[in-house]
Amino acid sequence: MRPAAARYAWNMAFLIVFIVALAISAVGFHRYIWFISIGYGFSIAGIGSALLIYFGLRGGLTTVATVMAALLIIYGLRLGGYLLIREYRSSSYRQVMQQAIDNGSQVKLPLKLLTWVGCALLYACEASPIVFRLQNHAGTDAVAITGAAIMAAGIILESAADLTKNRFKQRHPHGFCDVGLFRLVRCPNYLGEIITWTGVFVSGVTILNGVWQWIAAIGGYLCICWIMFGGARRLELRQNKEYADDPDYRRYAKRTPILIPFIPLHSLSNAKWLIG
Repeated sequence: MRPAAARYAWNMAFLIVFIVALAISAVGFHRYIWFISIGYGFSIAGIGSALLIYFGLRGGLTTVATVMAALLIIYGLRLGGYLLIREYRSSSYRQVMQQAIDNGSQVKLPLKLLTWVGCALLYACEASPIVFRLQNHAGTDAVAITGAAIMAAGIILESAADLTKNRFKQRHPHGFCDVGLFRLVRCPNYLGEIITWTGVFVSGVTILNGVWQWIAAIGGYLCICWIMFGGARRLELRQNKEYADDPDYRRYAKRTPILIPFIPLHSLSNAKWLIG
């Protein structure tokens, strides 16, 4: 393929997943929080589906890329469905989210448009190592297999953490979850998210080609990690307020790392540079 044709193909592949993310995350215009919640999950699922269709028609799918695109679909449908069900079934969750994040009623249209485009671009960049692996006609190698395995482990961890907390809250609606994976870290669901995208990024390190591919892949990965740390901080601030008088919570928070296992980082409340 000539250089000009290769650049055109690269632009088309990334543009397609970006447009898919734009189309799906547009649900945020109905409810602002959906740009980064339900719209996020289903956008990732849509990106995985678009990759299978686009490169399947072009005959460019490899085994490991097919598996990773399928994992994007599984991840996105699981997360989007979980958030959708939780929002409609849990009135307490809706109240918490309305207090924590602007519901969009006061957000002007230009900011909504900026949020929409920025979120869609982030989602495309997060998945970009898989896009570039397919677009660069990279085969299956040990790094890709390792990345896919890490990705799968992250999805399993995040799913198990959400299930554990959901069951705990059904029995103890006003308690803090400190069982199962929550004995390891206070935010195992966010840890699972980070591990998932670490796997995606790792899978691409041997095949990224050119400065723009590296910028997209690194930018997407660092940004989602920053957002997850911000989410952990937001949860900590909310729990510190809700359980301020509970000595059991104070002991739990003091001895349990907030996000990374075995690293004695127990608080992010003073990290005001994080989202939240």
